[in-house]
Order: sequence, then C-alpha cells, then structure tokens
Amino acid sequence: NYAAANVFLDALAQQRSAAGLPALSLAWGAWVQDGGMTGTLSDAGARRMAASAAPPLTVDQGLALWDAAVVSDEPFLVPIGASGNTRMPGEVPPLLRNLVRGTRRAAATAVGGARIAADLVRQLLETREEERVRLLLDLVRGEAAAVLGHSSPKAVEADRDFHDLGFDSLTAVELRNRLTAVTGLRLPATLVFDYPTPTVLAGHLVTALLDEERVTGTPAATALPATADDPIVIVGMACRMPGGVSSPEELWRLVVEGREGISAFPTDRGWDLDTLMRGGHGGHGRSATSEGGFLYDVADFDAGFFGISPREALAMDPQQRLLLETSWEAFERAGIDPATVRGSQTGVFVGTSGQDYTTLVMNSSEDAEGHAPTGLATSVISGRLSYTFGLEGPAVTIDTACSSSLVALHWAAHALRSGECGLALAGGVTVMSTAMGYAGFTRQGGLAPDGRCKAFADAADGTGWSEGVGMLVLERLSDARRNGHPVLAVVRGSAVNQDGASNGLTAPNGPSQQRVIRQALASAGLTPADVDAVEAHGTGTTLGDPIEAQALLATYGQDRPADRPLLLGSIKSNIGHAQAAAGVAGVIKTVMALRHGLLPKSLHIDAPSTHVDWTEGEVRLLTETVDWPETGRPRRAGVSSFGISGTNAHTIIEQAPEAEPETPAAVPGAVPGVVPWPVSAKSEEALEDQLDRIVSLDTASVLDVGFSLASGRSVFEHRAVLLAGAEGEPPVEVA
Repeated sequence: NYAAANVFLDALAQQRSAAGLPALSLAWGAWVQDGGMTGTLSDAGARRMAASAAPPLTVDQGLALWDAAVVSDEPFLVPIGASGNTRMPGEVPPLLRNLVRGTRRAAATAVGGARIAADLVRQLLETREEERVRLLLDLVRGEAAAVLGHSSPKAVEADRDFHDLGFDSLTAVELRNRLTAVTGLRLPATLVFDYPTPTVLAGHLVTALLDEERVTGTPAATALPATADDPIVIVGMACRMPGGVSSPEELWRLVVEGREGISAFPTDRGWDLDTLMRGGHGGHGRSATSEGGFLYDVADFDAGFFGISPREALAMDPQQRLLLETSWEAFERAGIDPATVRGSQTGVFVGTSGQDYTTLVMNSSEDAEGHAPTGLATSVISGRLSYTFGLEGPAVTIDTACSSSLVALHWAAHALRSGECGLALAGGVTVMSTAMGYAGFTRQGGLAPDGRCKAFADAADGTGWSEGVGMLVLERLSDARRNGHPVLAVVRGSAVNQDGASNGLTAPNGPSQQRVIRQALASAGLTPADVDAVEAHGTGTTLGDPIEAQALLATYGQDRPADRPLLLGSIKSNIGHAQAAAGVAGVIKTVMALRHGLLPKSLHIDAPSTHVDWTEGEVRLLTETVDWPETGRPRRAGVSSFGISGTNAHTIIEQAPEAEPETPAAVPGAVPGVVPWPVSAKSEEALEDQLDRIVSLDTASVLDVGFSLASGRSVFEHRAVLLAGAEGEPPVEVA
C-alpha cells in the first residue's frame, strides 16, 4: 500500500509539473526518532539500517534536504543521507548496484570473487582434512557475529540454529552477502535456512569450494535382502517406566525382584480427584480405580539443554520432552555421541496414542499459542527428534493404539533392510495428561478396581492404565560391528496385520492374532518350536486374555516337546498397561532376559485362567522365575502387542550373536594405576548432578567407565575430571 500510494503521488507531481502547476513529491527515507515506525525497530534492524548506504536522517539533515528540495525544479525526489561507507572492501553499496555494470561469473559474484575463492581453496588444501570445517566455521561465526552486533565470534554457538541465534529473513540475507564477499561463491538467499547451523553451513562451504559431492556416511538407498548373515540388531536402549524406573537396568531389577510400579494418582496434573473417586452428576467422570502406573517426574525437563525456551517447553506435549531425553540416552548407551548423528540418514519411528495435552494448553491462560501448532502436533512427535538431532532419514509418528511401538519397530527394521536409513530410532511413548482414559474405560467396564493387570490369571478383572517411554537404537549387524557399537539382541523377524471386520470395533480377533504370529515366524525363517518364550500383550481383561492365550496355544503350543513348553509372561503385571509404550517395554524386558538367561515371573496369578483350555497346547505361565532353557541354539522370544484399533504386531527377538574374536595385541596393554573420568555438562548445576551420578556408579571396571565417558558422550562447556584408582575405591575430583 505504501508503494502504490508513492507511485500515485510521484505520477501526480509529474503530471502537474508538465501542466505548469506546482507540485513536489518527496520519497523520504527513515528519520532518527523516538516514535514512529523506526522507533519500533529491533536492535538488529536499527544496526542494519545504520550500516546501510542510506542511514536514518537526523532532524537537521532532514530539514536541510527539505530546503534543497523546495527550490529544485524536479517534481519528485528521494531525499536521503547517502553514506560513502561500503559493507565490505570492493563491494558496491546496495543503493548503487543497478548503476554499476558487473561481469557474469559462474561461481563468484563479489568483486574479485574468483580470486577470493581460489585463495580460500588453496588455504583449505593446505589444511588437514579434519580441520577444514573448523577453518570455515571460524569464518562463518565471525561474519555471523558481525551481523548480529556481537563483539566476539564466541557468542555464536556452532551447533545452534541460526533462528535461535537471532537471525531473521533480513539478517539472513545480510550474512549471505558477507559470506559471498569473503568466499567468492554464488550463494542463495536461503542459505541459512538450507544449512541451519554454523557447523552445517561451514561443511557446505567446504564442499562447495572444493567441488566435492556431499557425503553423509550412509550407503545409498539400495534394496538389501533380510539375510541371516546381516540381521537388524538393537545396539542401544533407554526408558522411563512406572516405579521410578529410569533405565533398562532398573526395569530389569524391578521385574526380576517381583516388584510393581503401581501407585496413587498424581497430584500435580490438575486432575479432579474428588470427581474421579466419587463421580460427578449422574456418575460422570468416575474412575473404577484410584491407582495406576505413573511417571511422577514427567514435568521435569531441562529445556535449555535442548535449546528450547521455557515458553516453548510449556507448549510442548510432555511426550515430546520424554522422547528427547530418552533418545539422547539411547544414543549414548549405544556408544554414539548424539552430536555426531547430525546430517546422517538416521530414521525415526515413534508410536503414540494420545494427545490429550492439547486440552490443557488450549484451555490454559498461559501465552503458548505461538508454539502450540508444533508443540501439540502428532507428526512433530517424531519430527522434533529429527529436527533436534539433525537426522535426515524418514521420520514417522505411528498411532495404532497399544501396538504402536511394536509397529514402529517393525517399520524401522524394514527401513534399515531396504536401505532407507543406516541407523534408526524406534519406540513409543504415553503420558496421561488428563484422566480421560480412566473415566472412559470405567464406563466400558474394562478397568481393574485395584489398577493392576492380572495377565492370564483367573482373578483377571480388567486392565490397569500406566504410562512410559522406551527408545531403541537399531542398526545392521555388520554396521554395528564396524562402528564398535554393543550388540544387545537381534530383531529376528516381525509382522503386522489387522483384525478387519471382527466382532466389534475394539474386540480382539483370535484368527488374526494367529496369522500375525505365523507371519512373524515366516519372516524370521523359524518354526514355533524355535521360540522359547513369549512376552504377551496380557492386558488382564476377561475377553482379551483368553483370545490371546488360545492364539498362542494354536501356534506356539503345537508340535513342540512336552518338556519344553512355551513360557508365557507379561510385564504389564509389573508396570500396568503403558499403551503406546507397552510393546517397547516388553522388548526391553525381553532383551534383558535374553542377556541374563532368566525369565521373570508374572505377578498376580492366583491360578491360570479357567476361561482358557490350557490342555490344547504346550504353553506354561511364568508363575515363578526360571532359568532360560538350554537348547543348544540362540535364545529367542516373541513379543506381542494388539491395538484397540485392530492392528496387531508380533516381533521375535533373538539372543545377540557371539562377538567376533579380536586379534590379540602384540604387546599386552598396561593397566594404569589411575584412570581419568572426563565429565561435562551445559551448566554448573548439571555438572554437579552428573558428578554425583557417576561417583555412585556400581561398576566392575574403571577402565570401561573412563573409555565410555571419553568416547561416547558429547562434550559441553562445563567440565571436570574424576580420577578413579583401584577397583572399589571412590573417584576423586581434580578439576
């Protein structure tokens, strides 16, 4: 509207002047003033305008230009205070660029660009390959600091997004212009959006200058057959589960010790506990139980660690927050520094089944609207992980209700086999932000009064809701061995299907469950007798459990020796039904059981369900913890999940293969008397917490801890070193 009005006034002045009538149109630039449009400029905008070829006019300058204009014979003029200063040596001021004839360049646009690029290429070639990105990173940070008005490049964090550093569309173009001048390259206006951090941009500039093809470290997408020689393996695991469980080891201790994670409703979520206990008008809103499996610290989130503002964190579904934390841990537990996966073809496959946090945010008085579209979007549950870690493989959020995380595992393995990615995150998450699930399932008569799942027990009287999160890191076996990652277990086979037109939308279907089991066995190249145990769905409902048990009896229970029955258990008896995280919880329990050679008992089984004819096959409930049967072949177990939507999933997990024998060292390695343990964090408080956690480690090898801390973790600005002496002695902090 300004441009249209100005053109009209200029044309009117020209028309009147041609007719001999008085007229003058002045296209003023900005004036230095406290109010008005320029008074609302940001600091960056004010600096940019002051450094331009037409800086803001002072009042004295403006009045002097007015005096000059009114005595001019021209009908329209542009009164500005032109500056003779240019932004870079040899650069034509933007105001005058259309008046200067330039020469076409294929790769350079600035004056002397070809020479500048050649000098920079020569400098890169004289630099060691591993130092080239750092050389260009210093250049990028220096120019970015100049654009933002920082006194030092240190103020520009190398791995932080340009947007978070303070760049907008105008300063992005300004940085592009400066980098064009100092590199001699033809760079697009979208540069900082295409390469969103200084480190990534520096890598692109190295590639562009040296005319190299971009290498991601991941093989091109080619069809790779699922062979027994190079199966998909689990190399990392992380979780949060009810009962204060914060690691796979803690989950294992909970189940092997026969404990449970069921407890009272949380009091920090704003739930109307009185209505839940007694019911509202007409009994609405009442819960059949007052207990469940909860993550009581779900509100605790170090937003700054992930570069997220407090306001954005508040608008984020807590499921996104938990996934960020557990994915970071899963990478580190796989021996992968999370910073090193940026730009890799790593896939993300996440199961989820509830977004009730939307209700809280949209009814809140907090100003969170700006972040709500991404904080509450289901698609962003997986996309947030890809964005934060810089992962460029497929990112998919899956909602098939209670089977979601096993479906995520199935598709992650498929993507690895097909070459769509070289590494994959797979798992699931559920957080009950509201009590909606309790009231709704109470109406359907599906909740156990004590909130506990009594899987396959005669006392089964309904399911018990819980929440949790679990993430796995998957890789091909050959890649895992080449990269030195721990191989925890093999994903031998998996399958997904649907009930179709079953006896009711939410009713389970026995034949469909049989089919998905047989499909999984076929994909693994196994017979039912090759599998020793099943981690069942086992919700503890009087309808679902008998249907599942009959399907297991009809498949795994047939054609197997009487002295080697299928051993059947369910982690839901310990932690409740974690919904979208239920399947991955069963996988983590199974991996730990394979590694320890134990099958933990299921809780709350007074007697096997009398709704099941257990004589129809060789299946035995795990009413006691038993050693894993010795068969002379790898241990194997199936894991089942069935969604209320009708989508079924079954996965077969196999014991990790024996590690390849290492070539003995020519000279025996010396064992130092003191081992340094390097520790780092993003703040002093976090560093203290890290030191406390590491000092309390119950470990058998100080060397292993030292190696893991030095090679598998990111390094942050706050650092300390612990000196660990002989085994069993507490380490001492030295710096």
